[in-house]
Formats: sequence, C-alpha cells, structure tokens
Amino acid sequence: MDLFEKRMQDSLKKEAPLAARMRPRNFDEFVGQEHLVGKGHALRNLIETGQLPSIILWGPPGSGKTTLANIIASVTSSHFSPVSAVSAGVSDLRAIIEDARERRRLYQQKTILFIDEIHRFNKAQQDAILPVVEDGTITLIGATTENPSFEVISPLLSRSRVFVLKPLNETEITTIIMRALEDKERGLGNLNVTLSEDALKYLVTMSGSDARTALNILEMAALSAQPDTSGIRKINIELIEDVLQHRTLLYDRAGDQHYDLISALHKSIRGSDPDAALYWLARMLEAGEDPLYIARRLIRAASEDIGMADPQALVVAIAAQQAVHFVGLPEGNLALAEAVVYLATAPKSNSLYTAYSEVQKEVKHGQNEPVPLHLRNPVTDLMQNLGYGKNYKLPHNYPNHFVKENYFPPSLKNRSFYRPGNLGFEKTVLERMKYWWPERTEKQTGDNK
Repeated sequence: MDLFEKRMQDSLKKEAPLAARMRPRNFDEFVGQEHLVGKGHALRNLIETGQLPSIILWGPPGSGKTTLANIIASVTSSHFSPVSAVSAGVSDLRAIIEDARERRRLYQQKTILFIDEIHRFNKAQQDAILPVVEDGTITLIGATTENPSFEVISPLLSRSRVFVLKPLNETEITTIIMRALEDKERGLGNLNVTLSEDALKYLVTMSGSDARTALNILEMAALSAQPDTSGIRKINIELIEDVLQHRTLLYDRAGDQHYDLISALHKSIRGSDPDAALYWLARMLEAGEDPLYIARRLIRAASEDIGMADPQALVVAIAAQQAVHFVGLPEGNLALAEAVVYLATAPKSNSLYTAYSEVQKEVKHGQNEPVPLHLRNPVTDLMQNLGYGKNYKLPHNYPNHFVKENYFPPSLKNRSFYRPGNLGFEKTVLERMKYWWPERTEKQTGDNK
C-alpha cells in the first residue's frame, strides 16, 4: 500500500458512518453475545485455540455478525475476504479461492471467506465453495438473518457449525450508545453531545435491538442538533422523533419474520389472548403484510382451533376476508381486528382437526371398500335390479327424523372419528350424538384436547 492509498483509506474511515467507525476491534470492545464469546464459552475457545471450523452466524440485524467475523480474522491472524451475497458471483468466489490457495502455499496463512447474507446465495454459488470448505482451503463464516436450515444447502450446512446470535438487550444497546457519545477518536466525543434520559430510553426502544440502527439515529440527531451558547449539542426526545420520522419495522414478507409473526398470531388466538393477538396482528399490518394472507390464516384458525365449538367463528373470519377485499386498507384493519378478537375469545375445540386427520389416515391406509348398496342411488332400472338403494331407511319417515342405520362400509361400522368437546355449541352437538349414537359417545370423554 503506497502513501496515497493509505491517506485515502484514513479519509474514508473518518467519513464512514458512526456505526462503521465504532465497530469493535477486539473482544474487549464487543458488546453482547456472552453465550458465544464470553470467556470459557464454546465459540471463544475455538477462536482462541485456532481450531475454528467453518461457521454460520444466524441472528437479527445489528446483533454483531459482521463485527464478530472481523474480530475472528484478527484474533486468528487470518486473511479476511468479505463478500456480499447480493453482489458477488461464482467468478468472484473462484478468484478468492485461488488467492487463498496461493496465500496458503506462500505464507502459510489461513483465509476467512466471510459471506454476508449467505441466504441470498443460490445453490450453484453455495456448491462452488463446498469443496474448498471441505478440504480446508478456506474457513467459511456465513452471516444470515434467515433460518440456515432452509437457506443453506445441506452439504454445506453439515460441514459448518451454526451459532445463534441473540437480539441485543436494552442494557447492551445503551452501552453501545454511551460509548459512541464519549469516544473522541471514533465517536461523537468531540461534538459535546448530551442525551437526555428520556431521549436515551426512546432511542433504545426504537432501535429494535439493532446496534447499527441506534448509532445511525444517534449520529443524525447529533449532527442535526444546533450547539447552544456553551457549544453543547442537546438531544431530546423531540429531536429523536424528528430524525426518525417513521419507524421501519423489521419484517420480511418471505422470510422468518413473516412465519414467526403469523405463528405468534395463530398461537395467541388459540391461547384465547385477544390482546396479544391484536398486537401481533398490528405488527404484521404495520410492516406491510398482505392483509388477505392474514385473513386466510384466520379462516384456518376458525376451523382448526374453534370449529364446532362456535361455528359462527368461520362466518366472522370469512366476513373479515370479504371486508378487506372490498374496502382495502387501512379501513380493513378493523375488520381483521374484529375477527381476531372474536376468534381469540371464542370457545376452543380441535375436534374437527383431529377427526379429519384420523379420516385422512384411514383413507390413505384403510381398505377403501365400495359404497354399500343401500347407500347408492338407483337412478336406472339396472341399478335398481342390482340392489342399489335396497332397504334404505329414509330418516324423515321415522320419529324425530332419525333411524338407526349403518352409513359406513362394513369394516368401519360404529367407528368414531369426530369426538365433540363440551364447550360452546359443541356441548349441544355432544348431547345430540349421545342420543343418536350412544355406542360411540360412551367411549369418549367429551373433553377437548
């Protein structure tokens, strides 16, 4: 590196965003993830003993994945070759691999290939690095916000260890913010910035456990603040709100957040907690989720978790879907909210879900006998002569419009699939079943599962 290049790099470092300038350089400066890099823990031991295998760092944005990869390269004296899965191609990977081989041959130096957002690499790109990961030419560190079980090919995953990073907590985000305020070399220490207590709490909350977001907001607020007569830049909660304008919610309509949030919504409904259900609903809607996708899941919940305990639940869920389709958003939000509250507060039963699962199993693995003759319609003379409909008993011709009849194939006579619970409307259904089919209902408890 010549003098001109060094000056240019120094200039770029000074002009870099606060989050980049404050990136920790060693484990002493690293905040969070004690379960991984705290003294005595597995990842820290592997790094310090030089026995680090290829690894996948899975965690939310701003939790320290890239920083940790840099520190690992520094501690292990490895060459650091970072690439972004968004822009790198197979040709870029091949060039890095060739350089790694040459570096190993000439200097006996290891190469760490850091792939940011590795979940965006397609199968061909991941296949390209598989042989050199296997033979040790490179040590792979992949960073991803998505579940690597679904996004990383099995052969590569089996040759790597996955370490899960946790979201930074409020104390850790606060520590990072205060360091940036005080640091005169890389931070804002020379700007005489003060941060009110309520502004600090608000900033921590709005960062969403993302250190990068917290530092970006802090820097914008600090540069926006006008120095007073004493030269102090005061940051209050109003300034943070002005800088923030609109909170960007962490969400990916095709990623883990999409599935995690809809799972939380469904489970809150199943757990009869309307407040939690409304919260998860709002998280999805405000982040831009397709409201019709949510409506479809509500219809599923109405059938799966409520069913015959309150048949009106399905009607309400479908009405919400129709309302959203008709009026759109934001007006449709309340229709979905109404459905969510109704479903959450309705009596619960999974009897239909259990019954249909048993029927599916029987149909797939049972005998699949022909329909008994007495249940077939004799629509032609030939059918009638063959016995179609013979001895069929029409329920309307009997008291209470009911008569004992076998509607099953012979091998399934008196088989019980649907077992109504004792909550809501299903309690009424259970009483009817006891009257009609006592030999079935006496075998069941009537309790919901």
